[in-house]
Amino acid sequence: MKTSTKWIIGAIALLLIAGGAARMLAKRQAAPAPAAAITAEPVIELAAGDVFTVQSIELSQGVPISGSLKAVNSAVIKARVAGEIQGLTVREGDAVKAGQIIARVDSSEYAARVRQAQETADAAKAQIDIAQRSFDNNKALVDQGFISRTALDTSLASLQSAQANHKAALAALDVSKKSVQDTVLTSPINGIIAQRLAQPGERVGIDARVVEIVDLSRLELEAPLAASDSVQVRIGQTARLKLEGRLEETIAKVSRINPSASASSRSVLVYLSVEPLPGLRQGLFAQGTLDTVKETVLAVPLSAVRTDKPQPYVQIIQNGRIVHQTVEMGGRGEAQGMTMVAIKNIAAGAMITPASAGNLRENTQVWLAGSKPAASAPAKAASGS
Repeated sequence: MKTSTKWIIGAIALLLIAGGAARMLAKRQAAPAPAAAITAEPVIELAAGDVFTVQSIELSQGVPISGSLKAVNSAVIKARVAGEIQGLTVREGDAVKAGQIIARVDSSEYAARVRQAQETADAAKAQIDIAQRSFDNNKALVDQGFISRTALDTSLASLQSAQANHKAALAALDVSKKSVQDTVLTSPINGIIAQRLAQPGERVGIDARVVEIVDLSRLELEAPLAASDSVQVRIGQTARLKLEGRLEETIAKVSRINPSASASSRSVLVYLSVEPLPGLRQGLFAQGTLDTVKETVLAVPLSAVRTDKPQPYVQIIQNGRIVHQTVEMGGRGEAQGMTMVAIKNIAAGAMITPASAGNLRENTQVWLAGSKPAASAPAKAASGS
């Protein structure tokens, strides 16, 4: 009896131990993984400069232009007579005024020609006097019947010839005097000497270049445009230019458009007036954009449009996550100090990431610096796996 009781008690104890072990094993299998074992979803922090809000802006669309600055008023002083240059004292950078004597050509030879022409004119005048007296005498004799009418006609012809010779001598005298005047070279404009092309004592020929003068008070950009681009250009349109040696942007305005295309390049020259800012010089290179159309459109920075997929797209932030939104691009222009592009398939107020944020995979979780990220996001991501 005692032995049976012991066996029964032992069997019950074994059953209890086995049941407890089974329950513990089941609890361990049902228990969640430790918190340390959960892999947290990465959250990308975006700075304020890494987010751009899509909005309607006035976008200036235009055509690229480039060219060199030129003075509206300039002059090249050339020798009008041949001879030795004298009195040339101005040099590059010297300011001159309209009417100021720049140089002279040796006038001794031309002064001698004036004297010679004067003597010839005086001699011709004397011949007129002789012919006039002869005509008067012959006329009196004809009236008295002492000579024939033919002799009077001959004396009249001699008088007229002498008068013509005198006129020719006077004309030659005027030409000689003009040559003397041409030995003095004066500036036709106010300006600055840009080039001195001759030296004192140098003998130059007719039309030899002596100095070049430019007036920097009025400058313009001479820019060639393709025929297709020139169709959009109108007088009064503005351009934003970058000039050599200047960090600031310079505004220019279309003042003239050449009515003819170049025979060689088929380009059309457009002239833009430029404000004469300090430091600007003729010949400086400039490039920029000529605004031809202005319209209010939804636009984003051109750098924010990604092209690593078959269709261009932008990275939109929706509910704290990145979405790759395909867009349709329109015209480009300058606004807010950067190149912008008009877009479709996106709503105003949408937040996108520009190029500074880099390429982010779709569905990446992000949050803006200064705001509090969702604490439950990692947990939700884990429970959904």
